[in-house]
Amino acid sequence: MSRAFVKEDDAGQAPIIPPRAALPAGVSNYVTPQGLEQLRTELTELETERSQTEANHEDASERSRKLTILNSRISALAHRISSAKVIDPKGQPADEVRFGATVTLKTISGGKKGLKRTFTIVGVDEAAVEKGLIAFVAPIAKAVQGLRQGDQANLPMGRGEEVVEVEAIKYDHGKE
Repeated sequence: MSRAFVKEDDAGQAPIIPPRAALPAGVSNYVTPQGLEQLRTELTELETERSQTEANHEDASERSRKLTILNSRISALAHRISSAKVIDPKGQPADEVRFGATVTLKTISGGKKGLKRTFTIVGVDEAAVEKGLIAFVAPIAKAVQGLRQGDQANLPMGRGEEVVEVEAIKYDHGKE
């Protein structure tokens, strides 16, 4: 039989396991209560997928590859959950930018003057820029933490710098 019709055996190659969001060494794994719930839901989904994969005995090499990936992802996720330090935004000072704050910044100079940005500071696993959720370790989040309404901060933006003012602070994750 020609090798052209035989599936290549890639069992010798280690599967690629996507890493979790970066959490710098020595930094606490802060999460919101919603973030911890998301992590637990993800763990349940991965464990369900692992059970289904274990029950499938059709292709042993593919099954083994999938289980290796799932077990690694479950292990990394379990570590994140066990290291999570839940910070309830409701307990934060309402007049200061801290973890869990939804912040509105207005550009004062150095960029598009008057431009407003609103984002919520969350844990690294919760971050989703497209949803306005920024990790607390991101430069913009670090630059505004501790500020109060009316305070200004310098934000490095590519080749320049932008001065922004804290226009609003809320602790409700943007939900009305």
